Amino acid sequence: MPNLNKDILFLIFEELQDDSKSLFSCLMVSRLWCETAVPVLWRDPWSYSGIIYGNKSYYLFIIITSYFFDNIKNFITEERIQSPSVIVKPILFDYLSFCRSINISIIYNIISIGSSLAYNQFIIQQEFYYFFMNKCQELKYLDMTSIEHQIFYFPEDKTCLESICELKCDTSIDSSYFYGLSQFCQRIQKLVIINIDSNPNHGIVKLIEVQKNLKHFEWKDDFDYDFHTEYLYKESFLALEKKAESLNYLRIYFYYVDDHDYTLLLEILLKFYKLKVLIIGEHLFLNKEQLEKLKKQVYPELEILNIEYNRLNTVSSIIENSGGRLKKILFKPYNIIDFEFGDDNFNENSLNFIRKVYENCPSIEYLSILISPTKEIFSEFEKLLKRCQNLKSLLVILDNYDDNYEDDLKDGGELLKILVRSAPTNFKEIRFGNEFKFSLEMLEEFLENWRGRSELSLFTIDPIYISGDYTKLINKYKIDKVIKDFKYLSNEYYRFNYCIDDLD
Repeated sequence: MPNLNKDILFLIFEELQDDSKSLFSCLMVSRLWCETAVPVLWRDPWSYSGIIYGNKSYYLFIIITSYFFDNIKNFITEERIQSPSVIVKPILFDYLSFCRSINISIIYNIISIGSSLAYNQFIIQQEFYYFFMNKCQELKYLDMTSIEHQIFYFPEDKTCLESICELKCDTSIDSSYFYGLSQFCQRIQKLVIINIDSNPNHGIVKLIEVQKNLKHFEWKDDFDYDFHTEYLYKESFLALEKKAESLNYLRIYFYYVDDHDYTLLLEILLKFYKLKVLIIGEHLFLNKEQLEKLKKQVYPELEILNIEYNRLNTVSSIIENSGGRLKKILFKPYNIIDFEFGDDNFNENSLNFIRKVYENCPSIEYLSILISPTKEIFSEFEKLLKRCQNLKSLLVILDNYDDNYEDDLKDGGELLKILVRSAPTNFKEIRFGNEFKFSLEMLEEFLENWRGRSELSLFTIDPIYISGDYTKLINKYKIDKVIKDFKYLSNEYYRFNYCIDDLD
C-alpha cells in the first residue's frame, strides 16, 4: 500500500467517491493519501449523507467563511455570528477550487448555523457565491431550488456557469433568473425540473430551447391544487420536442393533465425515438385511439421502461416495439388498470405480456409481472424464466379474487417449484404480493432447494412473514447464506414497487 503512487491512489479514491466513510478514513493514512483524497471529497461535498447535521456542517461553515475578506470577517465578529475559529485557524487546502457542485438548499442550511437572522445569512451567502465563482474552475452540477442570489452577475460567472452539465431547479423561480442562466448554461446534459406552480414558467422554456446536447430530462409536478392554467405543459414540451435527436432519458410525473395538454404530450412522446429510458408516472392514460398510435411507435434503443396507471397491453405494445435491449420493465402492479378494475380479458392480457417479454427481451434483468393462477400462465411464466437468462429480479403479483387460503397456498407452492426448476443462474431477488401464501414447510423446502445458488433477497408486503416461526426460519437461512436480505416493505400497495434509482 505505501508504494502506491498518486495516480493509482486517485483512481482508487474515484471508485470510493460515493462512500464518504471510507474516503474520510483515507485522510488519516498519510499526507499523500490526504492530498489525493481531498479533491475527490470536495468535488461534491454537499452530497454526503448527514452533511447538514452536527460537526460536519459546522466545519464546512468554518472552511467557507475562512475565504472571506477582512471586512466580512469583521462583520461576522460584530454581528456575533458563531464562527470562533474562522479568523485564527488557516485552512490546509484551497478547498473551493476542487468543488464542482453547488446545492443551494444545503449551503443555506450550513450558513444558517452561524446566525438565524435573514440579513446575516444573505450577506454570508452572497460572499460565499462570490468566492466560489472565482475559485471554481468548472461547475458541473447546480441544484438551484430555492435560490435567492443572482449568481450569474458575479465577475467570473461566465467561465464557471458555461461548464454546467447537470441542473436541478423548480418553477417558483422567477423567469428572469432562467433568462440570465440561458445566456451561459447551454451545454446542460441533465435537466431536472420540479413543477410547484400551476402556471407556465417562460424562463424554463427558454432554458430548454438553448440547450445544445440535452440527454436527460425529468419533470415532476409537486403542487397541491385541483386546477391549473390551460396548456401548462405546452411551451415547455414543445421546446423539449426539438431535443429529440439527443434526448435518451425521459422521466415525467404529472399531477393532472387536461385534454388539451394530453393530446399534445402524446404526440410529442412519440417523437422521442432515441430514448433509452422512458418513465411515465401517474395521470397519463391512453385511450384506444392513442394506444393504436403507440403501437406504431418504435423505440429501438429502449433499456428501461416504467409506465404507471395504464393497461398491460400498453406496456406490451411498447415492449414489442422496442429493439430487444430492454433490461428493466418496472411498474406498480397493483396500479395496473387490468388488475385494479378486474378486466374480463386479464388472463389473455397477462399471457400476451409474458410472451412479449420472452420474445422481445433477451436481456431483461428486472421485471414487474402480473399473473393469474392458471396452468397455461404458469407454463408461460416458466418459459420466460428459461429464456430470459439475464433475469436478476422479479416483482410478481397474483390476480386472484377468490380469496381462498387453500388455493393461495397451492398457487404459492407452484410458484416456488417453478423458481427452483427454472430461475436463471444469476437470479437473486423476488418480491411477492400478499396474494401468494407459503406455508412454513413450503418455504423451508424452497430455501433448502435453493441452497448452493446465489444468495436470495426476499421482499414481501405480507406481515405473516415477520412473526413467529417464519422469522426463525428466515434467520436460520440468513446464517446459512441462502438468504442475503429479507424485508417486509408495507401492506400499502402503492409502495410495493421498484425504486429505479437504487437498481444497479
